[in-house]
Amino acid sequence: MTFFLEQLIIGLSSGGIYAIMALALVMIYKSTGHVNLAQGEMAVFSTFIAWTLVQMGVPIWPAILLTVAVSFVGAVVLERVVVRPFAKADDLVVVAVFVGLFLSIHSLAGVIWNYEVKPFPSAFSDGSINLMDDLSIRAHTLGSLLTTGAVLTAVWFFFRYTRLGLALRAAADNHESSRLVGINVSVMLALGWGLAAGIGAVAGVMIAPVTFLDPGMGLAPLIFALAGALLGGITSPFGAALGGLIVGVLEAMISAYVPYGIEFRELIALMLILSVLLVRPAGLFGEIVTRRV
Repeated sequence: MTFFLEQLIIGLSSGGIYAIMALALVMIYKSTGHVNLAQGEMAVFSTFIAWTLVQMGVPIWPAILLTVAVSFVGAVVLERVVVRPFAKADDLVVVAVFVGLFLSIHSLAGVIWNYEVKPFPSAFSDGSINLMDDLSIRAHTLGSLLTTGAVLTAVWFFFRYTRLGLALRAAADNHESSRLVGINVSVMLALGWGLAAGIGAVAGVMIAPVTFLDPGMGLAPLIFALAGALLGGITSPFGAALGGLIVGVLEAMISAYVPYGIEFRELIALMLILSVLLVRPAGLFGEIVTRRV
């Protein structure tokens, strides 16, 4: 039972990271109608910025907060300069733009910081915390779980109870109706990109101490986050967050109880993506869209 509880907490900690990345994917999808394939690379680039600040002597938490701010501004500029000109282009063109972003950010990170694996310091202590007499969990695992939980709660409060959050939700759901009631859709879409990048930066600095830091670090979390977003519903922020938690727990349980499960966990995520798309494309909580032909 103790081992099961340990794996459950580990799964929830990883799932929290997938949940906030899935939430970032949903925010971009609802505003553009496309999955941001570069979301993982954006998170990795932000994590490298945090690593650089730490190497310069900035304490870890101020470095994280500064990284979130830089990521926010950078994503707003990216949306304006790179994504906005193709807003009305064909779907294939938009997908090509996202693929180009993925390759460009990945290559730029490699050029600036090279492809050597780097250790990333945890924002929490290096020790373990005893939850029970025979249950001890790493401080980073618990700290990551609490941090991602706080981010999810803050984002929920922002979208549910603030005027700016409600305006952002409205702009993402219906551009034309939002313009009619006086919402500046252009500003809201840029804000959505900035928030998604800031959330992704938090995910990056939480997962880097576990996996170490290198330019290719973001691909696996992106796959798991996409699986969670599709499972919960790519149009539902709540569903995407819940889906990310489910995927994290599923990953931990398979790695712990299935022989060699840790070797093919990415394959499980891909199978989950395909299964959801075949059985229920809208996910558990997503909107089922019907079109008259």
